[in-house]
Amino acid sequence: MAAKRKHPMLRRSQAMWVSRRVWQPRLVFWAGAISIGLVSVFFAMMADEAQILFHTLVGADTGWRFYLPFAATPLGFVLCAWLAQVFFPGSQGSGIPQAIAARHLREDEDRSHILSLRLVAGKIALTVVGLACGASIGREGPTVQVGASVMLQAARWGGMAQARGLILAGSAAGIAAAFNTPLAGIVFAIEEMGRAYEARTNGLVLTAVILAGLASLGLLGNYTYFGIARDTVAFARDWPLVLSCGIIGGGVGALFSLLALKIMRRIRRWNTLQPLWRTLAVAGICGLAVAGIGLASGGLTFGTGYAQAREAIEGTPLPSFFFLEKFSAGLLSMVSGIPGGIFAPSLAVGAGLGSTLGLIFGAGTGIAALLGMAGYFAGVVQAPMTAFVIILEMTGNHDNVIALMCASMLGYGTARLISNEPLYHALSRVFVAEAIRRRRAAGGEATAAGSL
Repeated sequence: MAAKRKHPMLRRSQAMWVSRRVWQPRLVFWAGAISIGLVSVFFAMMADEAQILFHTLVGADTGWRFYLPFAATPLGFVLCAWLAQVFFPGSQGSGIPQAIAARHLREDEDRSHILSLRLVAGKIALTVVGLACGASIGREGPTVQVGASVMLQAARWGGMAQARGLILAGSAAGIAAAFNTPLAGIVFAIEEMGRAYEARTNGLVLTAVILAGLASLGLLGNYTYFGIARDTVAFARDWPLVLSCGIIGGGVGALFSLLALKIMRRIRRWNTLQPLWRTLAVAGICGLAVAGIGLASGGLTFGTGYAQAREAIEGTPLPSFFFLEKFSAGLLSMVSGIPGGIFAPSLAVGAGLGSTLGLIFGAGTGIAALLGMAGYFAGVVQAPMTAFVIILEMTGNHDNVIALMCASMLGYGTARLISNEPLYHALSRVFVAEAIRRRRAAGGEATAAGSL
């Protein structure tokens, strides 16, 4: 009898490789991670085509098409706001606050209001429409909500119980696939998405990032988001630039965050009596202002700002006041209530600010743009590790790691002095509060969320 007994390790191995109960959730999880990569690539292609369409329609001449944004942009904002309010509630804004909020909600019913396949379709479609009408938004934040939604749905289909860990994994995979920055996806999961990070989610996050990244690489190949940055910081000469980009960039980034939170709180209070009509009015006014800024800037502030940021990194100085114009267009687009992220516009603002400071200090535009991006982005999101890692991976030059770390930490420190409320986490509380109100309205007095 003893000879027929199987070794415990062999029994465990057979259970792992043969049991459907073990394999089914894993296959569903892997399929979800690969799907995030594929959807991210599709989203990126649609976003690029939308921007090309807008610039083709507007044209560069001084004829009637020059004034087309005064009609197309506000009407597009109103359309996106109406569709988001009526058909896709929960799709408004970046999408990162929704993913953060979903990790704090305990009931799957509450999570389904902000993470679902229906919202995936709405988020992608409305972000693309927003870019097609000239909004100063990005697709990277929305990709986080898309990734979290896909992974949460995979959890439902696969019967997996680790909802919080899977939302984290889906969010990280979304960032990794959107920028082709796997390290930044992992750091983002730890620093921004999971302030109370659990070690047991390590495997989920790593696996999701790897599979989503492989899917993206399979379609687009290996690339760096902004190309390869050739310039290198010389601390003996450039330390004033590092300090100014970090401190000034962090201060301007914190100002963006502070203004966005204050304005959006006022808009929410004002919208209470007539939510739909006042939401549409705000969207229309913001769209008209974005059109005016875009035309005043010669069309530079329309869209994500990717092209302008890349030009600065490659050494072409941006107009001195571009960062102020892009700052204003991005702020108006964010508070308008339409779906769209702030990642790419923030990087463009930072590149513009760095370019201007580079001219003042007589430094190279490329390195000044990188430092400006690090300082400003760290100031906006108050996530310094994510800031320098994502910029490092997007530009492919690891010689600047110490300089980018310094600029990011200075930006973060300056932002904390101005505002101690991280933007995404402050916005996530709005969605948690809405979930609590829904439960109370339905007669349930149980608390819908854990402490943030």
